[in-house]
Amino acid sequence: MILRGGIIGAGNVALRGHVPAWLACKQIVLTCAADTQLESRAELDRVLPGRTWYESAEALLASEPLDFVDICTPPAAHGDAIRSALRRGVHVLCEKPLVLDSGEMEELRGLAESRRLVLAAVHNWRNAPVLAAATALVRDGAIGSVRRCRWEVLREGPSAAVQTGSLLNWRLDPAMSGGGILVDHGWHAAYVVSDWISGALRAVAACLETRKHREWPVEDTANVLLEFEGGEANLFLSWAAGERRNRAEIEGTRGRIRIDGGGLELESDGPGSLCRREFAESLSDGSHHPGWFQGVAAGFLDAIASPGRSSPSAAEAAMCLEAILLAQESSRRGGQRVPTRAAVARTVGTFR
Repeated sequence: MILRGGIIGAGNVALRGHVPAWLACKQIVLTCAADTQLESRAELDRVLPGRTWYESAEALLASEPLDFVDICTPPAAHGDAIRSALRRGVHVLCEKPLVLDSGEMEELRGLAESRRLVLAAVHNWRNAPVLAAATALVRDGAIGSVRRCRWEVLREGPSAAVQTGSLLNWRLDPAMSGGGILVDHGWHAAYVVSDWISGALRAVAACLETRKHREWPVEDTANVLLEFEGGEANLFLSWAAGERRNRAEIEGTRGRIRIDGGGLELESDGPGSLCRREFAESLSDGSHHPGWFQGVAAGFLDAIASPGRSSPSAAEAAMCLEAILLAQESSRRGGQRVPTRAAVARTVGTFR
């Protein structure tokens, strides 16, 4: 059975990251697209000639018989598009952040579950070859139990995007993006490190700063501590760096893994235990990553093919959102440790 899909938000991420992967998929056909920015239509016609064009998500959903939509709009528009699609019986794959409000997150997850529809987020970074290899080593017990890790993203500025209002990039408009580099890169970091450290998220502490780009109304640097049941992750994210680079270190009870760009180094206990591997693709290469999206699309289609099966990325997205919101709250409190709702509930239950 061939599934009919539509693109909502025909910007850089959709056309350069998602569409190449969808075109390689024999299970689907993209029939239409919608975007409020009319200048995107020419590029869409070049990449996907002959598709029907709409100027709004509502018009597309009202007119097209679709099985799924792929939502790639700026974050503030995600909620309404997701809700409209689910109410019309359409499965949803949506770029991160899925939504920016915890109440809306619960509402939409409940709506998808009640309609037996798949609601999935584009958590593509875990499919980067070097990160997938690191995760496989962790799961195979190569470094024992992970106790802590460090994740570092250095950029000179945010990825390019279409202009919104007076800003040249919607990522710099907090009403559209929900925040600066914390939302843009912290969301990815949260789900990746949760693959390495066991247990649920318990608390967050953070400091959000503007180190360089003071003309922007969002933070350009974030220091974040994510405390899980099994260990902790330190995140350092900056759009104020003088270079473009990604690094990570995963420390376990029997060794460590270091990642730098596309390089992976495994050091485990015992003599002669150091090995290195270099991957062709670096974590800092580009920003659209069509190869990483292929695994996301495959998982989404598998979930659709299994009636009653929900994508685990919706629950994962709820964790990422809570991490982001707690980091913002912690920074407002001067870096104070802020526990998750589940951790607070367990504490209250203990003392009853």
